[in-house]
Amino acid sequence: MSHTTHVIEVGDVTAGIVVAIDGGFRFFAAGLTFKPLDLVIFPSIEDASRAARAKFSKHRR
Repeated sequence: MSHTTHVIEVGDVTAGIVVAIDGGFRFFAAGLTFKPLDLVIFPSIEDASRAARAKFSKHRR
């Protein structure tokens, strides 16, 4: 399997990257705000993006 990588951004903030693996996409956090998502495997890129947006939204409150 080729390791496809995608950058996950929330607005103008880079949340991290996801790398395609067997069974989904592993998230690598780009900063402390997104650290709870680090190494989590998501079923899709959209699921990883959604989780990053939710984490960022909670952080900004």
